[in-house]
Amino acid sequence: MSGRSGGRAENSKGWIPLTCKQLLNDLSEYIDGELDPVLVQNLTMHLEHCEDCRIVVDTTRKTIEVSCNSQPASLPQDVQDRLTRTVGKKMGWKM
Repeated sequence: MSGRSGGRAENSKGWIPLTCKQLLNDLSEYIDGELDPVLVQNLTMHLEHCEDCRIVVDTTRKTIEVSCNSQPASLPQDVQDRLTRTVGKKMGWKM
């Protein structure tokens, strides 16, 4: 857990109001369940009032789910060879 609060000041309701930018900065840790519980509460409060951020969080979660549950596409051998050559040239590999 990061345990960071980023110097955010608590309001009279007992939670730290976040901007959308602050939520985006913490999004990966939030989705991965690695945020300090106080920050999770603050992000949850922000999400209750910000539809745009809810859409971003939901879309990110769905994208991760789809990506994790999909199988890699196989490439035709000629495409694999061209890709290997191109990457090799860019990386300076001796071929």
